[in-house]
Amino acid sequence: MLAVTNTATNALAMGLATLFVLLCSGVLVSLLRKVIPKEVRIACYIIIIATFVTIVDYSIQAISLDIHKALGAFIQLIVVNCVILGRAEAYASKNTVVNAFVNALGMGIGFTVALLCLGIVRETLGFGTLFGLTLFGPNFQPWAVFALPPGGFFVLAGWLFVFALIRKRRTQNKEASHAA
Repeated sequence: MLAVTNTATNALAMGLATLFVLLCSGVLVSLLRKVIPKEVRIACYIIIIATFVTIVDYSIQAISLDIHKALGAFIQLIVVNCVILGRAEAYASKNTVVNAFVNALGMGIGFTVALLCLGIVRETLGFGTLFGLTLFGPNFQPWAVFALPPGGFFVLAGWLFVFALIRKRRTQNKEASHAA
């Protein structure tokens, strides 16, 4: 998924596709949780997820060939995304439809926001644009590494560093307030 976040548009499209698959598969797994035998549950979950991924794939292709080309095979890789299969196994198969829907919605929105955070930084630094709009003047020299797949890892590392700093500051502030 990191590889396709080179633009905010691609990141948003992949996030929304994943959100759709999470929602639909979570609801269907929850509806069928008492019908699916335990011996074949994982195989059934994969078939359910693959069905919704196929729907997403054809929908994106019908809506925008450019986005479909940009996302390429990564759309089909949603099937093996551990987040989706994990939510089906750990949550949707053990909870009501409403709870499964709410859980999938929260996970999907969070995943979409995370991909969008990666895509915004990568597009801004790698192309000097945001959602295709030029941000800097003609003299801007894009940082090509951010437009390439390894750029996703650099941006992810940067975000993880920022969150670690925030967490450290919060811990220090709590310790300081308790000590006072």
